[in-house]
This record gives sequence, C-alpha cells and structure tokens, in this order.
Amino acid sequence: MYKNEIIREFLIRGYIDREQAERVSEQCAEEGDPVRTIIASEYCTAEDALKVMGEYYGLPVSHMDSLVIESAVLEHISRNTALQNKFLPIAMKDGVLTVAICDPLDFVALSAIKSIYTGEVCFILVDKDQLIAKIQSLAATNSTTNVLRDINETAANGGEETSADIEEIQNAPAVKLVDLLLNEAILYRASDIHIEPYEKSVRVRYRIDGSLVDRAKFTVESYPAICARLKILSGINIAERRIPQDGRINLTIQDTDYDFRVSTLPTVYGEKFAIRILDKSAFNFTRTELGFTEQENAVVDRILAHPYGIVLLTGPTGCGKSTTLYSFLKELNKDDVNIVTVEDPVEYTLHGINQTQVNTKANLTFAAALRSILRQDPNIIMIGEIRDEETAQIAIRAAITGHLVFSTLHTNDAPGSINRLIDMGVEPYLVADAVVGVITQRLVKRLCPQCKTAALTTPAEMAMLKLDKPVEIYHPNGCPFCNNTGYRGRTAVHEIMYMNDKLRNAINDKTYLENLRDLSVENGMVPLWNACCALVLDGVTSVNELMALFNE
Repeated sequence: MYKNEIIREFLIRGYIDREQAERVSEQCAEEGDPVRTIIASEYCTAEDALKVMGEYYGLPVSHMDSLVIESAVLEHISRNTALQNKFLPIAMKDGVLTVAICDPLDFVALSAIKSIYTGEVCFILVDKDQLIAKIQSLAATNSTTNVLRDINETAANGGEETSADIEEIQNAPAVKLVDLLLNEAILYRASDIHIEPYEKSVRVRYRIDGSLVDRAKFTVESYPAICARLKILSGINIAERRIPQDGRINLTIQDTDYDFRVSTLPTVYGEKFAIRILDKSAFNFTRTELGFTEQENAVVDRILAHPYGIVLLTGPTGCGKSTTLYSFLKELNKDDVNIVTVEDPVEYTLHGINQTQVNTKANLTFAAALRSILRQDPNIIMIGEIRDEETAQIAIRAAITGHLVFSTLHTNDAPGSINRLIDMGVEPYLVADAVVGVITQRLVKRLCPQCKTAALTTPAEMAMLKLDKPVEIYHPNGCPFCNNTGYRGRTAVHEIMYMNDKLRNAINDKTYLENLRDLSVENGMVPLWNACCALVLDGVTSVNELMALFNE
C-alpha cells in the first residue's frame, strides 16, 4: 500500500514503475511535496500530471489563461489571501461560485474559500505556477490602473495645489507606475515596452509575440516625473534631453533576474522610451524548442561538427538570431573548449564562456576586440554582427586559420550572405574556403491551441500551398487564452544552406553567383517559403503568417 493513493494512479497509467512509485512515496513522506510536483519534475510533463489528478478527483482541468474571470467575484478577496491559499474565484452563476485551485487536498485553501462564500462551490484544477502568475498579473494590472487614474486625476485638478504639493503627488505615482509597468510587462510575456509622448497624452504599448499592443494612456503633464524615474533606474543622465541615450535596469521579479535595456530618443513632444526585456537567468532553449525540425537538426549537426570555418545566421532585427547562436554555443560549451565572444550588447550570460562587450567610447570595436580575441587561444569565436569590411576580413581569416567562428548578417536569404561578404571586399576564394553554412531565420506566430479552428483549404490557399486537393488547415479565432488574438507564442522557421564542393566552385566562379540560390535548392536547401508552408499544413501557424513572411 502506497502512502498516497494518487501514486497508484500514475503507476497504472504507466508514468512511473513500481520502484519509482516507492521512491515517490518515500519522498512525499520525507519532504512533504505534493505527488504531482514530484512526478511532474522527474517522470512526466506538468500538463500530463495535472490531467491525471483531474481525472482521479473528478475535476475539470484548464489552462489558467483560458478562463474568463469576472471582475465582480474578485472584489471581496485580497491578493495576499489568494496567493497565500493558492485559489482564485473565477465566476458566479446561479448562486454557484467557480474557483480555480491547484491542490484538491489543500484543506487550508478549502477552508479559506468557505470563509468568503458559504454557498455551493465548483472547482477547476489548474497548474500552480499558472495560478500564481495569474494572481500576480491581476494584481499588477489593477495596481497599474489605479496609479494611472491617480496620475490623470491629479493632472485634471492642476492649478489647485502649490508647486511643492504637485511635485510630491506626482513623484510618488510616477515611481509606482514605472515599477508596475516593468512588473506587468513580464506577466504579459512582453519582449519590449514602448512609452511614447504626444501633444496631449503619453501612450504605453507592449510588444507581445511580435505585435505592439496598447496598454495605457496618461496625461503628458505627469511625463517628466516618469522620465526622471526611468532615467534614475537605468543610470541615464537626467539633465540631457537633446540626444539619444542608453541604459539598463537589473531587477528580480518573482525570483527571476531580468535585464531591461533602456533606450531614449528625443521627439518633438519629449523623449520616447523603448525598453527591451531579457531574462538573464534562464537560457534553457534547445534547438527543438527554437523551431528546428528533425531534418534541419541533421544539417545543423553536420555544420557544428566542423572544427573550423564560419557559420552565419541571417535575418532582420528581432528574428531571434542571437538566441539561436547562444543555443549553439551552449551545445558546444565543453571543458576542453575555449569559447570567446564579442557582442553589442551581451544579451545572455553563459557560464564557461568568455563574453566581451563592445565599447565604442573606448575604441573597443568588433574589429579591435576580434584582434585581441585571436591572441586568447580560442577554439570557438562568436561575433555579434559583421558590420564592416575590417570585421569581415578578420572573421574570415580566423575561420581559415583553424577557428570555428559564429556571426550574424542582415540579409534576406542564405545565399544572399555570400554576396554580402564579397560586396564587403572579401575575396570569393576566401569566402568559399571559410563558410561552412548559412542559416536564415524568421519568426512566425503560433496558432492558439485552445481556439484555432479547422477548415478545408480554398482554391487560393491550395494554389499558395501548391496542393492538388483540399486539405484541412487551421485559422486563428480568438479566446481569453490568447488575449483574443488567435495566436500565442512564436516559433522560428529556417532556411539552411550547407556548403559543399559544388557551391564552393560556384562562388569561386563569379558568373554563377546569380544562380547560387537555385544551386543551393538543388543541393537540398529548403526555402523559407516551403518551410513555412509545412508549418501551416501541420497546424502550427496560419496562412496569414505565411503571407506576412512573403510580403516582408
């Protein structure tokens, strides 16, 4: 007999064997952790563990973000009560209160629920981390709304207070608003925050899954205090408003370290702020998570197996080139390998890798840093970007002389990077000898798994996807889980050109450069369009995203 009967359910379903069941039972007794937590951390996914728990206790299971929360039911519960007891009221209908919980046997939580509502209660089982994140998100959104209201009301009453009173009133909300916006952006999964002043108001937008979404507006009278708070946090000169400035903010939010890269730009109505958000502590991406298919992984394996040469990643700004490069370096980071990088800026810090920050004020350019790096006995070098002829020449020669070099270029496709290097002044024979492979990358939005709808392809879609007969594909719809956008998250789509003798000969013979793309496809390169078509047919993304990729 196991100390916890739910363990038997996981055993019956094949997630654990008898020996593991005994181990989990002992661990539960010793450490007091819930069975689901232990099993999900070692033997199955959190989603599978939650599903087993739901079926065992006869409770519906849901993703927290897919639940529509009625604001009226939240009025009588504080954030601290919800967090401490780990439950959240969702809705009230016909006298029945629906509550999201993460542990059906948490009697403290059940008692707390009964203390706020004595009527009939219906439970929905959700993931603990999702529940806590939602409570934090609701609290942050509510706090931000309240502070914005205070700021706008203070501005509406302008002229009634003394200048000292106004400064005291405005500065406190400004501090709160900046702190809340930074916290809220994390909870919204935003990659950037834009704060933009106009003639009579200031707009705040978040970039979520690649698209900018309006968050708030407040009066322009309060903007100087907001600017001052942001500049103080990011170490930017408060008195300077005429030139662009850069700074950074390091914060710990919900036990995770974040790096906020702050950039200012003078506009006709004041300084615009753009804030890039980076998670410093948790770079755990694998190639599969980044969108590489099994076929693409096989080609990448061949590229990374080369002891020397240059590997290029190409694509527009914000397409995830640096993230992919970091995932490659993470794979190659071994005790017997010396990896040195030169970046502008260093986006993620990786243990065991020597990372150098470009500093133009101190004349530490990519080229200057690269020359010094070559005297550091490196095996692998990563250059954040090849921007000029000097950097290109040094990178190519480093690749030829026994180093594996990674870098990025801004070109539209993989074969185009060859022409770009030659245009920079690198001799074709050096390019042919040095380049191992080129990976072009784009990001497309993932269809929301909760609300995407299936339909047969239309004649226009069949022509676009090069189909002979109708097939079922998916379209965006919109639900609370995806914030009514129809999409949640993004994935990368790739075009990989692996260099072989045929392509090298074509590069050496300049007359074939125009046909390099056709030759690459003949040698197995899958074009971006075809790769994205495959994602559409697999139900990962939509035809709209395919067209957006084509119309760049």
